[in-house]
Amino acid sequence: MSGELDALTVVNQLRDLAADPLNRRAIVQDNGCLPGLILFLDHPNPQVVYSALLAVRYLAECRSNREKMKGELGMMLSLQNVMQKSISPGETKLLASEIYEILQAAGDREAQEAEAEAASCRRKAHFFLGSTNKRAKTVVLHIDGLDDSARRSLCEEALLKIRGVISFTFQMAVKRCVVRIRSDLKAEALGTAINSTKVMKAAQVVKGEDGGELVLPFQDGAEEFVEHNVDVPDYLPEEESPSQEQDKAVTRVGSITDGVGWLSTAANFLSRSFYW
Repeated sequence: MSGELDALTVVNQLRDLAADPLNRRAIVQDNGCLPGLILFLDHPNPQVVYSALLAVRYLAECRSNREKMKGELGMMLSLQNVMQKSISPGETKLLASEIYEILQAAGDREAQEAEAEAASCRRKAHFFLGSTNKRAKTVVLHIDGLDDSARRSLCEEALLKIRGVISFTFQMAVKRCVVRIRSDLKAEALGTAINSTKVMKAAQVVKGEDGGELVLPFQDGAEEFVEHNVDVPDYLPEEESPSQEQDKAVTRVGSITDGVGWLSTAANFLSRSFYW
C-alpha cells in the first residue's frame, strides 16, 4: 500500500471489502476499522461520507454484527448527525436513516439469534434485501448486454443520474443489478435509464406465486420520466476502483485472507488520521 493513502481511497477499499459477506465479521471485530468508519461519517467530503455509509450498511447485513455496531462509541450519534445535516444529500440522509433504524432495532432478541444467523454472512451477497425502511424498496434487474466492466460503468452512470437511487450492486455472472431506491420511485425509471444506453436492455426480476423467479420486460414505448440527481456525490469511477486489477485488488470474493494485511494497513492509517 502506498504511504500516500487518502481518506477517499481508504473508505472505498473498506466499502469493497465489506461488500463481500465473508469479510463482514472480521471488519467489525477489527480494532481500527469500525471506529475509522465512524470517523469517516463526519468527514467534510460528501463522497467519503456516502461511501462510509455504504460500508456500514453492508456490515449491518450480518445480524451478528449489529449489537457491536450499535454499541460502538459514536456510531448512533454520527448517523443522527448525517441525518440532521442540512448539507447532506437526500439519498445520503435516507441511507443513514435506514442504517440507524436497523441498529436501533438490535436488541436482546437479535443477540439470541445472532449465532444462528451468523451463517447468513457467508451466503451469496444480496445487497439491502428485506427492507426495514418503508421509505425505500429493492428492485432486481436483469440486464441484457451487461457483459464487461465498460458496460458496468455505463450502467452505473445511468443509475447514478436518477434521483431516488440510494445504492446498487452488480452480479455480473448472472447479468443482474440489485438496486435500492426510494419507495416513490418506479422501477420503470430504472429500465428507462438503462435502456437509454442503447447497448443494454433491462427487465425486472420478481417472485411468482409459486416462489420461482419471473423476468418481466418493461413495456416498450412506455418510458418513465427520470428526475436527475444534482446533489449526490459521485460514485467511485470504475477506472479508479481498487478491485479493477486483480493484482491490486483488496480481496477477491470468498477470500478473507487476502484482505487481512490490508485491514492492518487501513487501521494504521485511520489511527494516524483521527482528525482531518
